[in-house]
Amino acid sequence: MQIFLQGKLIGIEPFVLAPSGQAGEAVAVGRSLWVSLLAEVLPRALLSEIGLAQILLGSSGGGGFLLVLPAESLPAAGEFLERAAAAVSARSEGRLSLAWAATENLGDWIVVRRRLTDEMARRLNPERAATAEGAFAPFDAVESNSDAWFADFGARVRAADCFGWSPEAPDEVLTSPGKYRWPAGSGAGTIPLARHAALSGDGASPAPLDALASRASGRRAWGVLRGDVDAFGVRLRRLGSIEEHVQLSVLFKQFFAGELEVACSLPEYWRKVSILYSGGDDFAVYGSWDALLLLAREVQRLFQRFAEAHLETLPGPEAKTITMSLEVASEIDTPFAFVYEEAGRNLDAAKTEGKDCLHVFGKTLEWRQLTHAGTLKDTLLRMVRDFGCPPEFLEELGGFYREKPSQTRPDRPWRYHRRLGSALGAHKDRELQKLQASLIGDMIGRSPTQVKLRPAGLVAVAWARMSMDA
Repeated sequence: MQIFLQGKLIGIEPFVLAPSGQAGEAVAVGRSLWVSLLAEVLPRALLSEIGLAQILLGSSGGGGFLLVLPAESLPAAGEFLERAAAAVSARSEGRLSLAWAATENLGDWIVVRRRLTDEMARRLNPERAATAEGAFAPFDAVESNSDAWFADFGARVRAADCFGWSPEAPDEVLTSPGKYRWPAGSGAGTIPLARHAALSGDGASPAPLDALASRASGRRAWGVLRGDVDAFGVRLRRLGSIEEHVQLSVLFKQFFAGELEVACSLPEYWRKVSILYSGGDDFAVYGSWDALLLLAREVQRLFQRFAEAHLETLPGPEAKTITMSLEVASEIDTPFAFVYEEAGRNLDAAKTEGKDCLHVFGKTLEWRQLTHAGTLKDTLLRMVRDFGCPPEFLEELGGFYREKPSQTRPDRPWRYHRRLGSALGAHKDRELQKLQASLIGDMIGRSPTQVKLRPAGLVAVAWARMSMDA
């Protein structure tokens, strides 16, 4: 009888965000890469250790895996996972745990999947309670014994051409051959991994945050961009067979690992952004704020094309759109964990408000609105650079959004025209006058009797101000 075995790493977010005495991004990168590779290496090592073919690996990556095993192999698999779980918990100082569930391949896949889900939930209850105990610990940058190991591991993974595993250290992903080894790549029998890093001036080590901030155009600032496919879990639950489940899981993992690596290697991004991780339905990158904003639009474009090519025949909108959040650090020395966590919090908020959107500069925009914000930003910059308008008028535009409803009359849009005209000063240039009228119409609507401030306008103002800051 066949057995389905599902494994899952629990507590990934608290583990990546755990306080560190080392450089925050170096340890976070090492931890993220370790988690990503654990979900790839452990199931392959399990199959090799108990003498089974690698073809029994259903899906892996994204913090979990799914295997198909003969029933007589289940005890040996359980012993392997027990050892691995103990080692993973020790390496992560109790912040990360490995849980698994198994069930017989009896009945339709929907029924089997439900049994796996119920069994995993039963096993996770004590794990979640243990993880929650340290989830709200104060952020004190206290160096742990493993910080240096993770920082070094991240640097080694960036340059590795294969990954190995040995039973003597079941929690370690070796960057040199072990008892078993698997090449890095995108073909059959390889481990896909997005790991592009913008390099320092020496060309040998990843650029630190201050260097990435200095490469931004306009304000010297860095940020974190996080993205997540909308309703991916719902799409998986609606699949009718294990074959469809595996095919879709592998398809999405390969998209993020491949397309993200290629996109970040383009001339516009390769010196400005570094990949933190790519998962089965999500990703995170960090770097110069301006490059991240452009990269968000590029990844959304690539994903839209991917969904149209591979998901068009599937009913419903689930897993066909992607939502992202870009958080810019207020200061160059802001702790990396703070910015990463805030990007995640805003991503969750954006997915609650709607789907297929981007949260940036405090506003959530649909992707088409972001394109409109980019056009408005170009108009604002042109008014300053080509027509000599004072940059201070951007502050006046931003003030429109800071006012409370009681401070202004929404039925008197002419007041906004008068205030902007006062901020710009007297100009006789007809082209500038046209730009001014078009700008106000795009920001507050074109109704002669009603004001409706558009969020794309505020994003455009913030974008233009950051583009002009030196």
